[in-house]
Amino acid sequence: MTPRPRRLRLKDPLRYERDFWEQGIEWVAGVDEVGRGPLAGPVLAAAVVLPAGVRVKCVSDSKMLTAETRLKAETAIRAAAVAVGVGAASATTIDRLGLVGATRVALRRALDALPVRPGHVVIDGRPVPGLGWDHRAVVKADYRIHCVACASVVAKVCRDRLMDRLHPRYPGYGWDHNRGYATEDHREAMRRLGPSPHHRRSFAPVAQLVEQVTFNDEVPGSSPGGGMTM
Repeated sequence: MTPRPRRLRLKDPLRYERDFWEQGIEWVAGVDEVGRGPLAGPVLAAAVVLPAGVRVKCVSDSKMLTAETRLKAETAIRAAAVAVGVGAASATTIDRLGLVGATRVALRRALDALPVRPGHVVIDGRPVPGLGWDHRAVVKADYRIHCVACASVVAKVCRDRLMDRLHPRYPGYGWDHNRGYATEDHREAMRRLGPSPHHRRSFAPVAQLVEQVTFNDEVPGSSPGGGMTM
């Protein structure tokens, strides 16, 4: 059974990992995911294993960093890390398995992508049944545990890059700046253009749009805006 660490002390960012290093567990993997809330794009997870005693400067929960700082931090994390794994679950997978199931897929793929086998895995949030990896879940781990904060940064940067790559293929939705979240400009683009293949049809705003488009297609003489032509 994996030994439990002593109480976390925020003044020492490596306190959690250090407890395991001192017990001879050299590779501690921090895992986090991003992209549960958007209407489009994947859930993406990252797993990061740092060398014993190594702290990457300027790393905190990705939500607390500017985009520029995240990019610099992600480069530094990859340069310092023993291993980095990234995994994703597409919008189609989210629609098929639900958000919880798809998040589990992304987390497992990130861990499976690690080129080393960690001796301990810590995940932000709640335990993930059926993950396939022994792990400990810590609420706010992306803030309290350094390797998880690093994973948070890598996951956020990777997902943003993916949405940037999708943007030229679907330029009307503004994914280069809204990243698929339900901003007003994204919602307006969905009403105007309809859903893309990367929209999550199981999410209510998208499902309602799909239903409206289907209704328009099925009713003779209906207009694209949803009204009836007279």
